[in-house]
Amino acid sequence: MKKSYLAAIAIAAIAVISLLCIGISGILPNNQGGSDRTGAAETRLLIGEGVEKVEVLHFHGTHQCDSCIKVGQYAEDTVNAYFLNETASGILVFAHVNGDLPENIELASKYGATGSSLWIGVYDSSGFHAEQNTNVWYKINDRQGYMSYLKDIITEKLSGVS
Repeated sequence: MKKSYLAAIAIAAIAVISLLCIGISGILPNNQGGSDRTGAAETRLLIGEGVEKVEVLHFHGTHQCDSCIKVGQYAEDTVNAYFLNETASGILVFAHVNGDLPENIELASKYGATGSSLWIGVYDSSGFHAEQNTNVWYKINDRQGYMSYLKDIITEKLSGVS
């Protein structure tokens, strides 16, 4: 009797968790813009008029400290959690770039990166604009705070607001 009671509770718990997952799928991080997940491949890209592409680049050296690694990993986590549609389309690009390697010197120079840093480059109708984001360094001890902050910055860049 005790085993069947525990089995029934386990089944009920699985059912509740499944329903919760289905019910909240409309508010998961990658469901931006309220797109309907019931459609086959319907996606809504967060792209403003005039914005052609946004690059989020984590520049680093061959040897990285824990803080440098976190800046890059949290940026990658943010892009993967919130911008799958944009990365799949190529409108948003994320990369870890080892600035110590000869093949990356030109890219580091284009951005003005001289050490471990997070840069966001925007290609729009008026050209290319790169901006280093130093605020992420103050957020490395709060992964969710970091991700929320960077999500808002990337969303602004994609929408052409800033």
